[in-house]
Amino acid sequence: MELLTSLRDRDNIRNICILAHVDHGKTTLADALVASNGIISARQAGKLRYLDSREDEQLRGITMKSSAIALRYASGGKNYLVNLLDSPGHVDFSSEVSTAIRLCDGALVVIDVHEGVCPQTQTVLHQAWLEGIKPCLVLNKMDRLITELKFSPTEAYSHLIQVLEQVNAFTGQLFTSQVMEEAEQRKTVPTEVESDQVYDWSSGLELTDDSNLYFSPEQGNVIFTSAIDGWGFGINHFARQYARKLGIKASVLEKTLWGDFFLNAKSKRIFKGAQAKGKKPLFVQFVLENLWAVYDAVLVNRDKEKIDKIVHSLQLKVSARDLSNSDARVRLSAICGQWLPLAPAVLDMVVSKLPSPAQMTPERVEQLMCSNDKSFGSFPPATQQLKEAFLKCSPDCDAPVIIFVSKMFPSSQLTLPQHKSRPMTMEEIEKRREIVREKLLLKLEQQEKHTECLVQEDSAVDTTDAEETNFLAFGRIYSGTIHKGQKLYVLQPRYDPSNIPVVDNPSQSLPEHVSSCTIKDLFIFMGKEISSTNSVPAGCVLGIAGLEEHIVKHATLSSTLACPSFCSMNFAVTPIVRVALEPVHACDMSALIKGLHLLNQADPSVEVTLQETGEHVLAGAGEVHLLRCLDDLTKDYSKIELNVSDPIVPFRETVITPPKVDMVNEVISSENERVLQAPQLPAADSQKSGSVEILTADKTCVLCIEAKPLPEGVTNLLDKSSSLLKSLNLFETGRRSAASQSAVTLNEQTISALLALKKDLQTQFEKAGREWSNVTNRIWSFGPKLIGPNLLLNGIEDYDRPCVWTVLEGDSHSTSTTRDYDRSIISGFQMATASGPLCEEPLHGVAFLLKKWQNGKPTGVVSTPAEDGQSAGGDRVTSYGPLSGQLISAMNEGCRKALLAQPARLMAAMYTCNIRATADVLGRLYAVLGKRNGRVLSEEMIEGSAMFIIEALIPVAESFGFAEEIRRRTSGLASPQLVFSHWEVISYDPFWVPSTEEELLHFGEKADSENLAKKYMDKVRRRKGLQVEEKLVVHGEKQRTLSKNK
Repeated sequence: MELLTSLRDRDNIRNICILAHVDHGKTTLADALVASNGIISARQAGKLRYLDSREDEQLRGITMKSSAIALRYASGGKNYLVNLLDSPGHVDFSSEVSTAIRLCDGALVVIDVHEGVCPQTQTVLHQAWLEGIKPCLVLNKMDRLITELKFSPTEAYSHLIQVLEQVNAFTGQLFTSQVMEEAEQRKTVPTEVESDQVYDWSSGLELTDDSNLYFSPEQGNVIFTSAIDGWGFGINHFARQYARKLGIKASVLEKTLWGDFFLNAKSKRIFKGAQAKGKKPLFVQFVLENLWAVYDAVLVNRDKEKIDKIVHSLQLKVSARDLSNSDARVRLSAICGQWLPLAPAVLDMVVSKLPSPAQMTPERVEQLMCSNDKSFGSFPPATQQLKEAFLKCSPDCDAPVIIFVSKMFPSSQLTLPQHKSRPMTMEEIEKRREIVREKLLLKLEQQEKHTECLVQEDSAVDTTDAEETNFLAFGRIYSGTIHKGQKLYVLQPRYDPSNIPVVDNPSQSLPEHVSSCTIKDLFIFMGKEISSTNSVPAGCVLGIAGLEEHIVKHATLSSTLACPSFCSMNFAVTPIVRVALEPVHACDMSALIKGLHLLNQADPSVEVTLQETGEHVLAGAGEVHLLRCLDDLTKDYSKIELNVSDPIVPFRETVITPPKVDMVNEVISSENERVLQAPQLPAADSQKSGSVEILTADKTCVLCIEAKPLPEGVTNLLDKSSSLLKSLNLFETGRRSAASQSAVTLNEQTISALLALKKDLQTQFEKAGREWSNVTNRIWSFGPKLIGPNLLLNGIEDYDRPCVWTVLEGDSHSTSTTRDYDRSIISGFQMATASGPLCEEPLHGVAFLLKKWQNGKPTGVVSTPAEDGQSAGGDRVTSYGPLSGQLISAMNEGCRKALLAQPARLMAAMYTCNIRATADVLGRLYAVLGKRNGRVLSEEMIEGSAMFIIEALIPVAESFGFAEEIRRRTSGLASPQLVFSHWEVISYDPFWVPSTEEELLHFGEKADSENLAKKYMDKVRRRKGLQVEEKLVVHGEKQRTLSKNK
C-alpha cells in the first residue's frame, strides 16, 4: 500500500495484459515477472504457475480465469507500478480475455515461434484492436528452434522473419478493414457528374498514418524470449553491448541489428544488402550465433571448459552450485538468466513502449462512452465535458470518480485480509490460553451428560461462515480517487444520460437503471493474495467489496449521473452448448437456484435460463467451459448433488430449393416421384405452387402463405445486423406508444447505418435474381424476436402496407395505412419463426410471402349472436374467441404448413476445428473426424518443420469428447481448438424414406443409419416431449418355450 501512496503520478502506471494462444507460455512469462519482485523464487518460475490460483487450472495446465497482480519496477530513476493481468488462451474462455483487455492500455502478445500465428492469436489481436489498446510482441520459446527444430542461426533468422510477417499481415488486414469502413461512412452520395466514376478505396489508406502500427524489433516493440529458460532480450540490449566494442553509436545499431545489414570487417562500417552479397546479417552474426554457442556448450556438448570460458568472457557471477548441477537446464538458466535477464527486458519494453493511463487517446474515450447506436455528439453537454476527465486521469478529490467493473470476482472470506492469520501479541496468547482452560473444564463437566460435542459445533459454525463465497468487483478507475465508505452511483448497461435531466441531487429519486451503493472495502489483487487499502487513485486496477446486490456481470460506477454507461465488451465466443440441471433431492431446489444466480454473476459469458417447461438450462461457450461451470456450481456455489442432462445442442429449421436428383443421384423426372412432404400435412391445404391456404376458427378470414428460402447473402447480412434491427424495432415501438415517444430516438449515425443496411439488402436481393426484385420495400417484419434472419413479405395486391423502413423517413413520407389486426399477423409470424414444425427449433433463412388476407364470411356459414360483439379493446369477439387471437393462431399454423409444403431441412451448428499434428498421426486424426461426421477443409505443412495445420468442420452435436478422443488416439501429439463458425444445412430430408427401386437397393428398407437429419430431429423431439414416429418392436414374433415344442 505504500506503493500506491508513492505512485499517485499516473504517468508511472502501466496497465497491461498478457494475450496468447493456449500453451504459448503466458503463465510462465508471468511467473518470471512475478519472481522479479521477490514474490516467488526465480527457480520456481514456470513450474509454480503462481497466477493459476484454481485447483483445476493446475491440474489441466491451462489458465481459466484472468488474474491480476501489481508489480514494481525501477528504471531511469523512476518507480513504476505495473498492473499485470494474465488471461486465458483457451478459446472457451475468451470472455475472460475481453474483461481483461477492457481494463488495460497495452498488451503483451506472446507467440510460440515454433507454432507461429495460431487461430487464438488472431482472435486476441482482433480483440485488442477493437478495444483500441496498443500491443507489443513477445516471440517466446526461442529454445525450441535450437533443441527441437535443430535450426542453424541463419535458418532461425529466416523463420523469425516469417513469423513477424504473419503477425504484421494480420495487423494490416485489421487496419485496412477499419480504414475502408471509415471511408465508407464519410463517403457522400455521388452526384450526377460523379455517377460514372469508381470510388477509390486506396485514398483512405494513403492518408492514414500506419508507421507505428506494425511490429518490428528496431522499433523496440518486439523482444525475443525463452520463458522456460529465464532469458529474453531486445535489440537495444545488444546495441548497447556492441556499441562499446565496435565503436558504433548505439542508436545506429538499434536500427541495423535487425534487417538486411552486414558489417564490413575492414572498414568497420555497416552496409545494406547482406542477402544479395551472401553476407551474414548482423542479427545472425552478433546475436543468434552467440546464443547458439551457449546452448551448444551447455546442453549439447556439455563442455565444462567452454562453459567456464563463456562465463568469464561475459563477466557473469554464476555460483559454483549452479555450474556443478547435474541438470543442464539449471546451468543454462543460471548463465542466460544473468546474461539476458528476462524480467528487465520485458518490463523495460512495457514502460517505454506501452502508454500510461494519462496517454489515453480521445478516440478510445469516445469508443468507451458510446454504445453501438450512440454517437458522442448526441450526449448532453455535461456528459461531453467528462471526456476531459478521462484524458486527464486526475486523482484529485474534485475530479469526478469514474470506474468500470468488467466482471464480478468470486472470493472466499478466508482469502480476505481480515481473515488471515497474523502474529499474536503476548496479551492475546495469554487470553487464548485462558479460553482453552475454560473450554477444557466445561468439557470435563459435560462428559457425564454426553454433551461434549457442544464446543465443536460452535467452532464449526464459525468456520462455515468464514468459508462463504463473496463477490468482489474487478475494475479500473479512470478518473478521481475512490475511498472506503464513499457513496457512488451504479450505472447499469442500459442507462442513458440523454433521456433524463442530469441533476446530482441526493434527495431526488434515482432514474431507471441506476442505483446507489456504499463502498465497503477496497483491494489490490496480488495473484493468490488480496491486499486491503483505504483509497485507490486514478489509473489503477482494483477490487471493490459490497457490490453483489447491485451488479450482475458488468457496470459503471460514477459520482455523477452525467456519466454514461460504458459500451458493451466484445466477446469472441457465444454460449452455444447447453445442459439442463436439476437437484438429486427435490428439497435442494432453492440451493440450486441460488447457486445458478451466483454462477451467472461470476462468469461473464455463461447464460442461465428458465425454460417454459420449468427446466433450469445452463449454457457455456464450449465443453471445457461447461465442465468448469458445473464443477464450480457443485463445489462452490450450490454445494449439492446435481443431475445433469446430456448436452443440449441448438438446431435451426429452414427450407431449400427443390432438389433435382434423388439420394442415389438419379435425376427426378417429375414432382410426383419425390417424397418431400411431411406425412401430417393435409394435401388439400397446399397448392401446386407450394402456397398454403388456411382459415381462422370462425371461418371469417382466409390467409394464403408461401415459404421460400432466403438468399444466403441476405441471411448472413441479417445475422450480422441484429443490433441495428433491434434499434429499429425499439424506435418503431416508441413511435406507436405516445408515452415513450419522447424517450426513444435514433441518432444520425444509426439512421445512416440502417439506410446502408437497406441498400445492402437490396443489392443482395438483386444478385439473387428477378424473383426477388423490389422485395426490400415489401418487408413486413423480421423474426424471431423482430430481429432474426427470417422475413415476412407483403404479397397482397390490394394492401399497400408501409414497410419496416417507413419509420426512418418520418411522418411526412408515409401515405399508406395499416389494416386492423395487422399486429396479429406479425405476432403469428413471430411465433412461427420462434419454433418450427420439425422439432420446435427457431427458423433460419426463410421468407414467408403472405399472398392473400381476405376478410368476410364464405357462403353457407351461419353466424352466432356472439360474432357481432366487440371487446373492451375494440377487438371483435365470437364464440371462438377474439378475432386477433384467431388470426395469430391461423398465421402461426399457416407458416408451419407452408414450411412443410417445401423441402424442409435441419441446420446444424458447426465448429471450425484447428489441429496441429505430425505426419505420423494424420491417419488416426482423420479417422476420428470421419467418425464424428467432420470434414477436412485444408491441410498445410508448416515450412521448416514436420508439423501439419489441419482445418476442419465438425458439428457441435458431435463435438463432445472430441478433444479427449483426439488426444487419446494421437498419444497427446494433437490437440484441437474448436470455435463456433456458422449454421450449415444438413442435406438429408428428415422425412425421407426409400421409394424407388434404386434407393431400396442402396439403402435398404429402413435406412435409419443413413438419415442423420432424422436422427437429430428425433433426439430433439424426444428431449422436448414431442411425438416421435418410431417402431419399438420391429419383428413381433411370439417366443415358444422348449416344453411346448416337445
